[in-house]
Amino acid sequence: MATKIRLMRMGKIRTPYFRIVVTDSRKARNGLSIEEIGRYVPGQEPSIIEVNSERALYWLGVGAQPSEAVEALLKVTGDWQKHKGLPGTEGTLKFAAPKPAKSVAYEAAVKAAAAEPAEGATTLKKKAQEKLAAKANPVAEVSEPAAVATESEVPAVEATTEDVVVAEATEAPVAEATEAPVAEATEAPTEAAAE
Repeated sequence: MATKIRLMRMGKIRTPYFRIVVTDSRKARNGLSIEEIGRYVPGQEPSIIEVNSERALYWLGVGAQPSEAVEALLKVTGDWQKHKGLPGTEGTLKFAAPKPAKSVAYEAAVKAAAAEPAEGATTLKKKAQEKLAAKANPVAEVSEPAAVATESEVPAVEATTEDVVVAEATEAPVAEATEAPVAEATEAPTEAAAE
């Protein structure tokens, strides 16, 4: 029986992971296997490669032939070099940095929450905010409505420059007309009196 060491595909459509298995060469890719000796997860950075070195060396020693992909993985872990007696048996496998425990992150979050001030931790309703502001600044609130009233009156008083020009043009002849006869009437008797 010809044994092979190859990958058995597992996982979802676009997120595969593989088992490194020893199987009969006549079986299907995901068919019955003799033994599982490791796993390979290419979707992470760095890729996860776990191989049971003792079992891999045993199967290589009894004549199991690795596929090209498995041979490349065994070279990364250093098991292929051990089997062939080549230098570099330590391999070039990279390991991800260990993740901190969730309890450490939780304790840090609790400390941060305890350090925050108690006031302003929750949002008050609108009326509650207004009452709190009224208690805190009673004088400032009295002056605000006056300021609001003057601001609302200012746009009503202001006129555009066109309105002012039109108003001056219409008022000037009326003023001259009413003032001129009054002036003439007052000047006439003084002149008559002077003669």
